[in-house]
Amino acid sequence: MNSKQTIYPFKIKLLNGKEKVLSDFKGKVLLVVNTASGCGFTPQLKELQELRDEYAAQGFEVLGFPSNDFGGQEPLDDAAINEFCEVNFGVQFPMFEKTMVRGDHAHPLFKFLSEKKLNGHFNSTPKWNFHKYLINKDGEAVDYFYSFTKPGSSRIKKKIQRLLNDNK
Repeated sequence: MNSKQTIYPFKIKLLNGKEKVLSDFKGKVLLVVNTASGCGFTPQLKELQELRDEYAAQGFEVLGFPSNDFGGQEPLDDAAINEFCEVNFGVQFPMFEKTMVRGDHAHPLFKFLSEKKLNGHFNSTPKWNFHKYLINKDGEAVDYFYSFTKPGSSRIKKKIQRLLNDNK
């Protein structure tokens, strides 16, 4: 496995406009999720926050990437997305600027997460909002979950717990 195949080289702006380098999350288990405020899966924002709360002390973080790629379900601008997520779902995890997650104009992070030739593990382009990628403590994409897999599902929790317990 090529140790250079990690999310750490990527930079992307947070909703507040500040650039964030993903290497800031070294040593943490991450769940990277493309979100939308107008989707049937939008209540997963609350579940994502609950998941983060449950495992944050052990070194887990959720990273949210609002996207308008599916059915125009993210019509809000960055400031409105931030307010929507905080007010309606109590979101405290990092939320990034509106991001394209599929197609020719996808952000390089999502191209990396979607293509096995880049991430070394799997091909999995988001099919809809709330597609989830699991990242290990070394920044490698190790698994993914489709939109209908709830953040609080035992399937996701078991995999997070296993990754958190690695190298203790």
